[in-house]
Amino acid sequence: MIYVDDGPPNTDRPFIRNAEMITALKAPDIRKTPCLQKVLDAIKLMKARVGDDCPIIGVAISPFSVPVMQMGFGPYLDLMMERPELFAQLMQINEDFCVDWANAQLEAGATAICYFDPVSSPTIITRAQYLQTGFLIAKRTISRIKGPTATHMASGRTFQIVGDVIETGTAMVGVSCLENLSEIKSACRGKISVLGNLNGIEMRRWRAEETENKVREAIAQAGPGGGFILSDNHGEIPWQVSDETLLAIGETVRRWGSYPIDETKIYGR
Repeated sequence: MIYVDDGPPNTDRPFIRNAEMITALKAPDIRKTPCLQKVLDAIKLMKARVGDDCPIIGVAISPFSVPVMQMGFGPYLDLMMERPELFAQLMQINEDFCVDWANAQLEAGATAICYFDPVSSPTIITRAQYLQTGFLIAKRTISRIKGPTATHMASGRTFQIVGDVIETGTAMVGVSCLENLSEIKSACRGKISVLGNLNGIEMRRWRAEETENKVREAIAQAGPGGGFILSDNHGEIPWQVSDETLLAIGETVRRWGSYPIDETKIYGR
């Protein structure tokens, strides 16, 4: 791990140094892995504190996307394109772990699982590639998770594959700030909920008026009719975002996000 003073830790050198190492790879035993047990203990403590009054969201990186951290971006793309047998073997190992890890969090008290899958985004691969890989993997994996999931592309674009994402059985989809929130909501209406799509990077520089305008705009575009959760678009808010901005977002949601939502009032007409 690499630790920094002004942000979360990140992974150091990938532990899969060459593709052949996959043949001997084994997933960690959740029950015997201290760092994983710490997460489960934290979920249990939160569940004991809040009960059913507040949702607790667990996290599982998709089997299709986690190899970026396991072996690095370039080597993983090479594996995906050129080594189908080893790719399939790695996916099977990752799928089994992802399912076990997600279900362990649900058993500990998590309400739902955020299924992070940025490599499936059209920002990274084509829809044709997604349908042959990440889509099929998501369908298999999500069907085995014993609770609701929210598929998140970690600020990657979604619109081109949103219909396919719906077919995976997930309950929600994360939306990039680079996309039109109204178009996404229209495609998802009555089928799946929408999560997004405030720009966490720009949020570092927001002042009070801009914060309120951004939140009001998002609510106006995706809030009417339900099926919308306001969030940042990446799943991680930078530490440099001020407490004042976060509190202002919450206050704006309380003011303008109560149902029934009146779009004319949100836009000040």
